[in-house]
Amino acid sequence: MSGVDFENALGLVQLDTNVTETDGDDAEYDSGGAAAHPDDAPVGEASTSDGAGTITFDRSGIRAGFLTCLPVALGVGGYGIAFGMLARRAGLSVAESALMSATVLAGAAQIIAVELWAEPIPVAAIVIATLAINLRYSLMGAALGPWLGRLSPLRSYGSLLVMADENWALTMRELQSGSGRGAFLLGTGIAMWVFWVTSTIIGAAAGGVIGDPASYGIDFVLAAVFVALATELWEGRPTLVPWLVALATAVVAAALVPGQWYILLGGFAAAAVEVIRHDG
Repeated sequence: MSGVDFENALGLVQLDTNVTETDGDDAEYDSGGAAAHPDDAPVGEASTSDGAGTITFDRSGIRAGFLTCLPVALGVGGYGIAFGMLARRAGLSVAESALMSATVLAGAAQIIAVELWAEPIPVAAIVIATLAINLRYSLMGAALGPWLGRLSPLRSYGSLLVMADENWALTMRELQSGSGRGAFLLGTGIAMWVFWVTSTIIGAAAGGVIGDPASYGIDFVLAAVFVALATELWEGRPTLVPWLVALATAVVAAALVPGQWYILLGGFAAAAVEVIRHDG
């Protein structure tokens, strides 16, 4: 073997020692020829290998999320006041109303819960109704998986605890833009939580002062809130069928079944119609 051939062979051996296998036969190199490794990512960042980019989790992301969500959180405060008043009408104290908002952070589910509230408390009905309403969060959380899945469990699940419909939409837009701010959801969630709990306290305190909301027509607030929510969910004529089925079922159930079960039955009827239509 000539001197040139020996040097080339030696170079190949040295190069082979710098290769790290990643997926099957593929290998990654850094600019110096050494293998790139996910553990080389800076502290507070998570390296990805599927094109999603680097995900960071720092104070700047929290701050950006908080400031971006402020206008939305301010609007959500109106629903919080309505919930607080409804909670007082149902018999909850200001502290109990605030505790529910602080630990649940799900407006529609909370309003349904206080509407079902009675003596004795229908635990089964409340649990089933809130579970059915909040099942969508499992899908919403899964949609954030490509980004939050790169974070530690404490950071990812901690952020999901303060996820609501509004800040989920803001976070999806932010992450899909390629910003890589993994803490953005937490920042938006903090804004939502602060305004939701504060407005609940205001509404509950006001509800205790004015007495019976029905005397001021404020008892209509539940219907008004859900009409507002319904307009956001309207997707055209296909939406009309399940809505009409839910309405008809609820009206019949209210006349035949004691208690507040008509709410749950109407929702299940609409869900059944959608399942049948989708499978068909």
